[in-house]
Amino acid sequence: MASTETTTPAKDAGDLAGLEAGLDALETRQKTRIPFRQTFVEKVLPPAVAVLLVLAIWQALVSFKIVDDPTRLPAPADVWRVAQDAWLQGELLGYIWTSVSRGLSGFLLALVIGTPLGLLVARVKVVRAAIGPILSGLQSLPSVAWVPPAVIWLGLNNSMMYAVILLGAVPSIANGLVSGVDQVSPLFLRAGRTLGATGLKGTWHIVLPAALPGYVAGLKQGWAFSWRSLMAAEIIASFPDLGVGLGQLLENGRNASDMAMVFEAILLILIVGIAIDLLIFSPLERWVLRSRGLLVKS
Repeated sequence: MASTETTTPAKDAGDLAGLEAGLDALETRQKTRIPFRQTFVEKVLPPAVAVLLVLAIWQALVSFKIVDDPTRLPAPADVWRVAQDAWLQGELLGYIWTSVSRGLSGFLLALVIGTPLGLLVARVKVVRAAIGPILSGLQSLPSVAWVPPAVIWLGLNNSMMYAVILLGAVPSIANGLVSGVDQVSPLFLRAGRTLGATGLKGTWHIVLPAALPGYVAGLKQGWAFSWRSLMAAEIIASFPDLGVGLGQLLENGRNASDMAMVFEAILLILIVGIAIDLLIFSPLERWVLRSRGLLVKS
């Protein structure tokens, strides 16, 4: 019996030491820096190849005269020349900044309004029954539908632009947060109440952190709606005092029947939208997933 009592603790200690070493090894592998070559092959090369493929097909359509009318499809070189001229004249960054500053300002304002609204809808049954369906309906309404009434109500100014952005983005942000709150486990809420986290404290420390995945998805969609709403407003409600943004540039190309300028504006709108997603929302989404153990570095 004595020998058994002495060997069992030693065996348990050995098992614990082995388990700890295994966990340390796992943690060490997760923190290992990914080689640049792997990052290049997995993250950089695929989109670069896709862009080159699109440009090759585009150039082939023009070179082989499948589309031989430049008023319908300009060559990539013509679009590049128009963009280069705008850059040399100091106008290109102005187009981009006018739209990006409006879009981000409107999105931040939508964030301030949509977040408490989403919490209110998610946590108060009467409010949810009253305006929950309205928010869902507003989210499905095309943003361009708000431009005419916004012009009539507010006139041709930046306030009109922001109103259109808000009406397009707030429902998406609020619904994303509602979806995230609905997915919070009741165990978290009960544990929070047991520890004294009720009311605003429970919302801040329990509900919001647990609802982050759905909330971030709503933010990402809200930005997409903000950007599309702004482009619709700039295209329809053009006025010299508003400055020339990317939407206005697109409309100017249409009025001048200049397809190279039209394609320039389309590509800039696309590039800015992708850049904002890659620089802001994709890292935020990865951080949220990684903090929950749902995204592990290879």
